[in-house]
Amino acid sequence: MKMEAIKILIAEDQEIVRVGLKLVLEKESAFVITDEVSNGDLAVKHAQADKPDLILMDLGMPVMDGIDATKAVKASCPEVKVIILTTHDSEQDVFAAFAAGADGYCLKTAGKEQLLSAIRAVVQGGQWMDPAIAGCILRVMVDATNKSQRNSARSDEKSTCVAPLSTREQEVLQLLVEGLSNQEMAERLVVSVETIKTHMRHVMEKLQVADRTQAAVKALKTKLVPMN
Repeated sequence: MKMEAIKILIAEDQEIVRVGLKLVLEKESAFVITDEVSNGDLAVKHAQADKPDLILMDLGMPVMDGIDATKAVKASCPEVKVIILTTHDSEQDVFAAFAAGADGYCLKTAGKEQLLSAIRAVVQGGQWMDPAIAGCILRVMVDATNKSQRNSARSDEKSTCVAPLSTREQEVLQLLVEGLSNQEMAERLVVSVETIKTHMRHVMEKLQVADRTQAAVKALKTKLVPMN
């Protein structure tokens, strides 16, 4: 049975970027572009009218920016997925995007395969964050909360996890947020890859998530990553 194509709305104020995205995505038989818009207000109106599966949303658009547009889309069409696709990589923008309800955050410097992976992950119900910004967000979070976060982190763990993370599981989660592969984690912690996979499975069970990306995003959003 043939799967229905994923319907994508492109919200981007720069025409050359819109054209480039359309050319890339239309080469994939699994995708169909429903429309292209140049501001956030139009993105919300088209989302409400056309119900695309996903919106590629720029942040710095006129009339209504990507953050406010994402909030409006999620309020009226919660089933529509939103990936922020932008050049903005500051921690404030990342946190604001996820707080607004975004399902993914991808930099425009990402390669084609990375963008396609982000789209597929989000449409399937996951969350996605560009690995290029994960390390930066982690460092800022640690700096901002180093004085008082230990006690609140324990409280967060109780409400977010089925059981508290062990010290090793916290280490694995931190390395995951930093973007390391299982092999790289194994080398860093001087254990086998199979041991890392076991820890990763336990982390996902305790965080009640389905995959590694969701675990990393949840760690950032709930500040579960251990502090130095």
